[in-house]
Amino acid sequence: MAVYLDCAATSPLDPRVQKEVIKYLSVEFGNAGSRHHAFGQHAKKAVEKARSGVAAVVDATRGEIIFTSGATESNNLAILGLAAHGKQVRKTHIVSTQIEHRSVLEPLEMLSQQGFKVTLVRPDSGGQVQPQTVLEAVHDDTLLVSVMQVNNETGILQPIEEISRLLGKHSAYFHVDAAQGFGKEIGQLLSRRIDLISVSGHKIYAPKGVGALVMRRRNRQRPPLVPLMYGGGQELGLRPGTLPVHLIVGLGKAAELALEECDSRSKQCRKFKKMILEKLKPLNPIFNGDLNLMAPHMINLAFRGISSEEAIDALNGVVAISNGSACTSTFDSCSHVLSAMRLDEHQIDGALRLSWCHFTDRPDWAMFIEAIKKLGEEVKTTNEAPVNLR
Repeated sequence: MAVYLDCAATSPLDPRVQKEVIKYLSVEFGNAGSRHHAFGQHAKKAVEKARSGVAAVVDATRGEIIFTSGATESNNLAILGLAAHGKQVRKTHIVSTQIEHRSVLEPLEMLSQQGFKVTLVRPDSGGQVQPQTVLEAVHDDTLLVSVMQVNNETGILQPIEEISRLLGKHSAYFHVDAAQGFGKEIGQLLSRRIDLISVSGHKIYAPKGVGALVMRRRNRQRPPLVPLMYGGGQELGLRPGTLPVHLIVGLGKAAELALEECDSRSKQCRKFKKMILEKLKPLNPIFNGDLNLMAPHMINLAFRGISSEEAIDALNGVVAISNGSACTSTFDSCSHVLSAMRLDEHQIDGALRLSWCHFTDRPDWAMFIEAIKKLGEEVKTTNEAPVNLR
């Protein structure tokens, strides 16, 4: 059976998280909005415990957390939810980057169609945006700065702490899409200058379908978001609907474990990364981005002369890997991230993303190397074959 190396797409469910999810599906199945009996009260208590668990990871308070369906919804709420305030105070400029996830770029495109001016900062060839370049794009009328923590395709860590410092006391709100880094790169998210943080449950060994938005208070005031949906007063009036208690409890447990085990997990992932780099040396891979800036749990690479589709097919049964973001894999267009980095066309065409976690087993590296070498020989032979001009 193939070893799963696509944890950036979704992570395996932690058995300890699964246990809690099942409990709140089958035994403690009450509605957290039902305050008049024990079932509802138990559910409400479990939700608030989970809220505290998520908050603890970023040194926030329980009242600064609302639950969503995932980072995509959180990104949309953080960006589109600020639009009304921006228009009211005549701050209609937004700064972001060219390498953001589609759930950031597409809401920004919507706002640009409504009269907002959007500046997208280009990364360097190593895949990282420069803090000073971000700051230079900020003006007096800038409403929001949105920069992801870890790129979902390359694994490149973005300079969130430095951007936080440079923004200083500027009035612009700072949003971080932390889908790939929450619970893993913890230190980056502790700055109180970060106003909004998007969280995804299924990237940290919780179930799919749950996430959170951290809304830090500034001068005792939460960011002035308005809801995208209406029909109930749940989650501070920003996210109506019956709370999925079992999913929320799962996220809370996963966040709690991430905080407790962060150091040991990071050590395991770094050890695994070192092993990958050592084992793949004979294949002489090209790394798409600065290897020193790639997170401990992800790398993006290519093998000379081999397309990503060919490599994935050749490795079928050995490892399960991706050629980029799982969220955009249905699009035929090339990676907007790698294009923004100005990488060679053949390098982009061959890009492979390998991502792992502390649960990941060791692949059969001999089979991996043999498959890629065999494919390389086949491609070379095909390219050297004489062309029949008749």
